[in-house]
Amino acid sequence: MRVISGIKPTGNLHLGNYLGAIKQWVGMQAQIEAAGGESMYFIADLHGLTEWIEPQALHANTFEIAAAMIASGIDPKRSILFNQTRVPAHSELSWLLNNVARVGWLNRMTQFKDKAGKNREGASVGLYDYPVLMAADVLLYSATHVPVGEDQKQHLELARDIAAKFNQDYGVELLVQPAPLVSKAAPRIMSLRDAGSKMSKSNPSDAARINLVDDDDAIAQKFRKAKTDPEPLGETFESLKDRPEARNLVTIFAALSDRTPDDVVAEYAGQGFGSFKPALADLAVAKLGPIRDEMVRLTPDRPAVDAILREGADRAAALAAPLLRRVQETMGLLV
Repeated sequence: MRVISGIKPTGNLHLGNYLGAIKQWVGMQAQIEAAGGESMYFIADLHGLTEWIEPQALHANTFEIAAAMIASGIDPKRSILFNQTRVPAHSELSWLLNNVARVGWLNRMTQFKDKAGKNREGASVGLYDYPVLMAADVLLYSATHVPVGEDQKQHLELARDIAAKFNQDYGVELLVQPAPLVSKAAPRIMSLRDAGSKMSKSNPSDAARINLVDDDDAIAQKFRKAKTDPEPLGETFESLKDRPEARNLVTIFAALSDRTPDDVVAEYAGQGFGSFKPALADLAVAKLGPIRDEMVRLTPDRPAVDAILREGADRAAALAAPLLRRVQETMGLLV
């Protein structure tokens, strides 16, 4: 069993990034190790180039997210942690797979349509083609499982299709078709100001999100001012189905405390948000404060973070080299 997943270095990491991805990886890390498997987590800096970003910002974001992952509990001794660029085999395999993938397949990718919007002709080729790079990220290591959310399932299916076509075209059983690893515990965290949209760094209101670098007072204040309704909590989580702000805050509480939403609702049933939000704020401060403090300590220490990423890249490159060579040989590129 080998599990791999990556995250783009977007900067300004927030609670949604932590609960939806990083916290899940930390939990899986121990489970995979106990099962005798291997976990790999990478910072997808090549994917970060698909939309314009200042070079200095990309560089800073890469170190910030590495620090956040380490501070959250990704252990470089138990998992392979690296940034994509340091393993050139990602780019090399991506180009080879471009000759296996089909334009019709990429035309069906909904994320490109969403991100390009009405400016499809002005979008970069990288934005259009990045699902093939994502396939290379996974197939390069013969990953057996890939943690995915709903928005990434289509890309994993593309990776499986590319692997199947490669194997069929060349009459080999070389590329492993990875299975999705969907965590039922991975929550979808919404904005604190509008529960109809995801928590995002692009929201112009800083009050809409909990940044991982927020101090204790900021975390508490944002939760106390989070949008809610005047009704008390019901008896079950299902009773909140038409109350998106209430559902969002209960979801956050449950994810931070490793409890089920129904368990949280049962404890606070009949109580208003005047008592629930301070309790949520205290919980968030207790859980996020140590992560923030470690992030603040690690982020400026570039040599230490760089050493971890370099060591992880060396380990990843060693795993990638045999597969890349076999793909090259299979395609007739090495004589």
